[in-house]
Amino acid sequence: MREATKIIRSTLTPTKPGEPLHSGPVFAAPYHAPGDASQTPYTYARSHNPTWTHLEKAIGQMESGADYRAHALVFASGMAATTAVFGALLRPGDTVVLPANAYYAARVLAQEYFAKMGITLRLAPTANNAQAEHLEGAKLLWIETPSNPTMEVCDIAALCDAAHKAGALVAVDNTTPTPLGQLPLALGADLSVASDTKAMTGHSDILLGHVAVRDLELRQKIDQWRTLTGGILGPMEAWLALRSIATLPLRLERSCQNAQRIAEFVSTRAEVESVLYPGLPMHPGHAIAAKQMRYFGPVLSFILRNKAAAETFLAKSKLLTEATSFGGVSTSAERRARWGGDDIAEGFIRLSAGCEDIEDLLEDIAQALDAIKQ
Repeated sequence: MREATKIIRSTLTPTKPGEPLHSGPVFAAPYHAPGDASQTPYTYARSHNPTWTHLEKAIGQMESGADYRAHALVFASGMAATTAVFGALLRPGDTVVLPANAYYAARVLAQEYFAKMGITLRLAPTANNAQAEHLEGAKLLWIETPSNPTMEVCDIAALCDAAHKAGALVAVDNTTPTPLGQLPLALGADLSVASDTKAMTGHSDILLGHVAVRDLELRQKIDQWRTLTGGILGPMEAWLALRSIATLPLRLERSCQNAQRIAEFVSTRAEVESVLYPGLPMHPGHAIAAKQMRYFGPVLSFILRNKAAAETFLAKSKLLTEATSFGGVSTSAERRARWGGDDIAEGFIRLSAGCEDIEDLLEDIAQALDAIKQ
């Protein structure tokens, strides 16, 4: 089966006469577990849940390649998944190489918590594979491509090869593309990590994250961290995620098409100083992105002349929902510098293209940009 068919069919229950097409969420804390508990598939809800199992199989199938099977573990959020990778793999004295422009919360987690516990951090930009120069003696390389919010791109396969030669494991934050848009494990990564709050589920109503691996020993380490720390997903959220993932092929195709059109349009506007989107041939990482991505993603960024211009643009728009997440079915945007923490201009706009009619979006963006001149 092709990808879209596999994703949609993975959310269905086995065909049994009279049974529903989709199983409901299983709400339980303890399960019946007489005798030898090791012979019981489910014992206590901090360790496992049948609704998780269904979701993990669906995500694992998406993360799998032609020559390997991936195993996924779901978490209460993308940050819980990130913390699980750091916590399960890093010990005092270890070194982790991070993108200097990685997702802000991941950098804060590493700097404010793990560094203070004796982990050495090395930071380098995503662009130009700059992290490759800092791998000697490292335990873990953390990659994010395209980076959020600056949309820089690095070569996953090349960095994985360099990291493995240096004895380091590689984790890729794959939140923006999703496994349908980019397969880090197929490119050599050891761990694929994502906040599925974003495009993976796409309805802006669930907090969810996952870690996928090929190696069962790595899976056991991540699983043990989740069980001991309790960063678990609720059964209702897991069920809602299964409902949402079935539409990912449609949502991602439409939102990425819209992102491409918006990026091309704003590139023509005098009010826009620069546009950051890997789908544009002018983007410095375009050739690499075209090689390793099936979709260029729903997120693009562009820079207006200053804070006032950005705020006017957002205020005058009728269709851009001002919100800080991305990947939803409705188009959203924000002046990203309002949060601090990223080395970006005050007029920096991060926009997440949704699934609306593209002509409506372009008309709305055009009139909002027109308002900047007035």
